[in-house]
Amino acid sequence: GSEQRTDRVINYSSATTFKIIMNSIALPASRLILRQHQSIFSASTVRYAPRHLSAAATNPTPPAAREGRAKSNSNNDSNTNTNAPKIGDYVTGPTTHFGYEDVSVEAKESRVREVFESVADNYDIMNDLMSAGLHRLWKDELLRMTGVEAAAKALRRRAAHDHPAEPLLSILDVAGGTGDVAFRFVNAAGCAERSRSSGRDEVNVTVCDINPEMLRVGEKRARDRYGNALLDETKALRFVEGNAQHLPFEDEQFDLYTIAFGLRNVTDVDMALRDSYRVLKPGGRYLCLEFSHVPNPAFQALYDVYSFNVIPAVGEMVAKDRSSYQYLVESIRKFSTQDELKARMEKAGFTNVEYTNM
Repeated sequence: GSEQRTDRVINYSSATTFKIIMNSIALPASRLILRQHQSIFSASTVRYAPRHLSAAATNPTPPAAREGRAKSNSNNDSNTNTNAPKIGDYVTGPTTHFGYEDVSVEAKESRVREVFESVADNYDIMNDLMSAGLHRLWKDELLRMTGVEAAAKALRRRAAHDHPAEPLLSILDVAGGTGDVAFRFVNAAGCAERSRSSGRDEVNVTVCDINPEMLRVGEKRARDRYGNALLDETKALRFVEGNAQHLPFEDEQFDLYTIAFGLRNVTDVDMALRDSYRVLKPGGRYLCLEFSHVPNPAFQALYDVYSFNVIPAVGEMVAKDRSSYQYLVESIRKFSTQDELKARMEKAGFTNVEYTNM
């Protein structure tokens, strides 16, 4: 029922505090404080307390939301932002952008798929090139922001007494095919150690990606790293093929949704945001780690020189694929600004949306 669900969310939000907000440890889920950090590469992390625990949000998802438009929370005016940019639909006609190239809406998905099929085996190298290696630190910070380690410990203690029939913590990592973010959750939540015991794990992590080649690489890495029990017996980790715009999951299934360096590659970002709202439980949280626009003009000039001249050239040298890396650089420039993405999140129904440049 809603009372049990609310208790779970409050316990989880209490576990998400870290040193910057440690004085706010008892915040209810509807008032989560959101923080990020900064670096010159301006990977914009947008962190949300997505589903406000109003009376409306704790009711089952209405038909309108299931049909694609996330419900708003009329009881909560925290979405109101008089300075928010005016935004239209992300896709407004028969064409959209693929880097600096205009392509049909139907063609973009297949073009993006080809890019990631090409770079799947060198995906971590690709991110190293795109971020000068800083993506690893950014993902570690993403993990710390979620509070998964503390939450999992608390929930496992509870499970030892209550023996729940369903998982107590369900995490969805979208566009995470090779498992780089998911493995951080597995380690932080102690899922590998738990896999030495019998029975289904109380914590589960789902990796969803549109590209089967990325999933192939990720599952192989998982089995090599953790063995088969984690995937086949305790079911703590699974890899699922699916499109972020219409995820293959039931309504209100996950406590946490993350997407790292994937949102800008989605054809219709608005549709993906609405569907992320749909699959999150009331009080669930959405965290996005993404390259974005550099606010400092001097750093912007430096990054332009690096990204347009160095990244494609090194991509050609390392992965024999200049064009894919050229697209990835251009896709950053074509993506929404930080304020535009914030406004899109609020439009999709999320509350307490904030960002800070890393």
